[in-house]
Amino acid sequence: MTVPPSPMRHHQPSDDGMTRVELTWIEKRIEHWIRFGRVTVDEIVDRRRRIVRFRPGAIFAFVRWAANDYGTINSRIDIVRAVGKSEPFTTLPFVRPGGDILLKVEGWPKVSQVLVAIDATEAAGVDPCDAAPDHWRHVHNRIAAGQIPRPYTQERHRAWLKRREIEG
Repeated sequence: MTVPPSPMRHHQPSDDGMTRVELTWIEKRIEHWIRFGRVTVDEIVDRRRRIVRFRPGAIFAFVRWAANDYGTINSRIDIVRAVGKSEPFTTLPFVRPGGDILLKVEGWPKVSQVLVAIDATEAAGVDPCDAAPDHWRHVHNRIAAGQIPRPYTQERHRAWLKRREIEG
């Protein structure tokens, strides 16, 4: 089965200043999806692909999974902050131009730990895209060190909102 070339392959960053993410869904083969984030534009390319766009500053979780006839060959989650036109960024496959990577995890056991942390953030009554960016860096570092991340609480969220207001 061949997948047509990416419509994003030769594009430069868009004039609208938004971050574009190419999502692909070929059941049981390739699955790219957004776990959380506020999508501003959702463009259907074909029956298997979409391109979603995020405004600068938006935080989103991008999950990539791939398999072959023998099982899973790749699973990964990245939590990314979309950047503005003049901000530095790190490149990331399927994300144009790239972003500020807050968390980068590979391998299903670690990916599932991140998904649990996302679920716990939601259970605390906080939309994960509104959580402090430092929390996602914390989750990345704790998982990388083989430790359990501390949960994101309403108290931590209030502290983040106050800090953002002061820095604002």
